[in-house]
Amino acid sequence: MKNDTAAPYPSFPSHTGSSDPQQADVGPLSDATLDELAEKIAAATTIVGIGESTRFSRETFGVRDQLFRRLVQRHGFRALAIQDSTSAAAGLDRYVHAGEGDAASALDGAWRPWRTAEMAATLEWIRAFNREHPNDPIRIFGVQPVQAQSEDYDAVLDHVRGSAPDRLAEVASHLAPIRTAHHTAEHVQRARGMHPGRPFADHARDALALIRSLPDADHADGILARMRMIVDFHERSVAGRGFSTDDVAVWAGAIGDYQRRTGLRVVYWDGIGHTSATAVTSPLAPERGPQPSEGSLLRKWYGAQYVSVAIGFHHGDLGVAVVPEPAGDLIDARLGETDLPAHWLDLRCAAVRRRWDGPAKARVISGVYDPSRDADEHLAVASLADAFDVLIHIRRVTPVRWLP
Repeated sequence: MKNDTAAPYPSFPSHTGSSDPQQADVGPLSDATLDELAEKIAAATTIVGIGESTRFSRETFGVRDQLFRRLVQRHGFRALAIQDSTSAAAGLDRYVHAGEGDAASALDGAWRPWRTAEMAATLEWIRAFNREHPNDPIRIFGVQPVQAQSEDYDAVLDHVRGSAPDRLAEVASHLAPIRTAHHTAEHVQRARGMHPGRPFADHARDALALIRSLPDADHADGILARMRMIVDFHERSVAGRGFSTDDVAVWAGAIGDYQRRTGLRVVYWDGIGHTSATAVTSPLAPERGPQPSEGSLLRKWYGAQYVSVAIGFHHGDLGVAVVPEPAGDLIDARLGETDLPAHWLDLRCAAVRRRWDGPAKARVISGVYDPSRDADEHLAVASLADAFDVLIHIRRVTPVRWLP
């Protein structure tokens, strides 16, 4: 296999120049520029957080993937941290090392936003790289603790079917609606008007009470433990308890612990609200004001050895929604004044920082995005340059390709 850094995404042509003085700070996103950008990011860096403003764009994912490949091949990064459970990421890690099955199948148990053709292509590239570098492979790990998986629901139902078949329909009535959250999160179901009504955590707790009442439940092969994991999954979800800084500390701790234990240089993939190097005011809980992010804790622990890269866009069709041009008070609108398919800013440069720094709002397109409320779909930071070391802006986006 030829391990070049090219990825199956659109290329962005070089800029021919502009008379606009504001555009003097920006650089076009050609392949050569991506090489330069990866080198700038990697210098004296231990962890790189590459965040997207949306998980639905082929182009934003593609730029992140291209940077990742360069950081691996040219700068020695060997670990990829993703927003998923330890167990789900372990399955991906097994695939890129053992190579059994195919990438799409390996993603079956992953968080829904990862189950795309683009992510499958990334896994295939990592697997090929690991074949060529068996003594220096890339590792994948999840930042979340072990969580309930689809097989846990099946195991609980199988137990009831064998020990108390007369209670099977009752238990199934609680588990059937809530397991859908592993495909489409509960808060997203509510936003899209497809939620069945009763909170999923309530269903999970009722199912646990039923299992506890069954004969020999305490002696069954881990059935109560599986059911408790199901309850925990739904209680700790966004719908179950909303925005949680406790989880942020756990997830950031997982990245730091892994890095210190292995000594590997790490690339962290997540949304910009997670990778920001400062506290953020989240669109999910604006009334709470600035809250820590994983990136802010990594910056506290690692200083300048943690670098935050944010990838945003101006407008486009994401499949789940057609996103209009951003409101004028968003940083995305200001970046969009530059007439380029894609460009970037290095806010660590003193001259660039002076021109661009200050309080800022950046658009965030989540699973609950509503185009009619586009002006409200953003996060806020007190200092753009403190939150993000590098900004990458793409003018128009198209949808990721979802796996079946």
